[in-house]
Amino acid sequence: MGWMERFFKLKEQGTDVRTELLAGLTTFLTMAYIIFVNPSILGDAGMPKDAVFVATCVAAAIGTLVMGLYANYPIALAPGMGLNAYFAYGVVKGMGYTWEAALGAVFISGCLFLAISLFRIREMIINGIPHSIRTAITAGIGLFLGIIALKNAGIVTASPATLVTLGDLHQTPALLAIAGFFIIVALDRLKVKGAILIGIVAVTIMSFLVAGNKFAGIVSAPPSIAPTLMKLDISAALSVGILNVVLVFFLVELFDATGTLMGVANRAGLLKTGKMDRLNKALLADSTAIVAGSMLGTSSTTAYIESAAGVQAGGRTGLTAITVAVLFLACLFIAPLAGAVPAYATAPALFYVSCLMLRELADVAWEDSTESVPAVVTALLMPFTYSIANGIAFGFISYAALKLLTGRGREVPVMVWIIAALFVFMYVYLGGH
Repeated sequence: MGWMERFFKLKEQGTDVRTELLAGLTTFLTMAYIIFVNPSILGDAGMPKDAVFVATCVAAAIGTLVMGLYANYPIALAPGMGLNAYFAYGVVKGMGYTWEAALGAVFISGCLFLAISLFRIREMIINGIPHSIRTAITAGIGLFLGIIALKNAGIVTASPATLVTLGDLHQTPALLAIAGFFIIVALDRLKVKGAILIGIVAVTIMSFLVAGNKFAGIVSAPPSIAPTLMKLDISAALSVGILNVVLVFFLVELFDATGTLMGVANRAGLLKTGKMDRLNKALLADSTAIVAGSMLGTSSTTAYIESAAGVQAGGRTGLTAITVAVLFLACLFIAPLAGAVPAYATAPALFYVSCLMLRELADVAWEDSTESVPAVVTALLMPFTYSIANGIAFGFISYAALKLLTGRGREVPVMVWIIAALFVFMYVYLGGH
């Protein structure tokens, strides 16, 4: 294990091989749903579901491997939720473009992303984020994780009258999720190693005993990726009508991934004076994954907020990410086993991480409303619009506007003005996403 120590600097980060492997397994279990959900959503756009399943696993593995080996961060990547819905229901079904043209748009946005990462423009953007917004991003991601977890557990459900309401707490999945949450919090408080993983496994076992969960076996042969491999249509994506689609993909990818990287790194204690040491390497991993994913046949690949669960389980280095990547590749053959973990089993883990991430709001300068209000706007808009990018966008716009209206416009970094103007353009001209 000596080479692992040297390569990943495990001792320096206060971790060991066992902790990293458990953290990787924890992250994987909280995000494994994507290998089943992504083919379902992109299938609605007319894409072959079996090929998308393979593309999802391989794109996630490639992006996460680059993140682990090149950037040495415990952050996993996979096709992003929200971006896949925009791809299927907005671009293909809504605007009438072919899925091949939409993949071309993802490819071009990934190339733009790669260019601004290589020229360190993206790093300048991130380093220009004001402290209050940076703090709020972590808290906002916590709130976002919270609403995802409560929805997956069946504790919160949709309501036509009040938008959201309390779910049916007589249902077994909701009760198991609540039990799992208390198990995880108690074990973590008692300093039990692998507390989050134990909670997930415990709820999964109980789901077979009392919730009617069915075991579908362990091994299955992977289907062919040929129907989607290199089927992207770049020339169609370069037509004038779809350029606004490329811009939306680009902006959402940029700020979704940026928010996730900052939030998870902050939770792991990997920020130094508010900055990520190997930020550009992490950004290159992200942009490489988008380009590779579009070639394989899936919508935009991005950093996953569920990585925070692995970080809470002790993951601090790229070894955690490599574990996730290996498990995604294994999923090509063990999809039935991965599918046996229900969403309500991982929901307690995400909800606990959500609770912990909200402590970041303590760092906001509450006495200055030009700092605190944009921070709160950032945090609240993430769960309420179901988008990290929207939260960051409204945070930037409100920060610039409030500083300007109170005669403190000179305090606003140039990068903030540029980003705020870009987002105003996106919402006014493109209508958001």
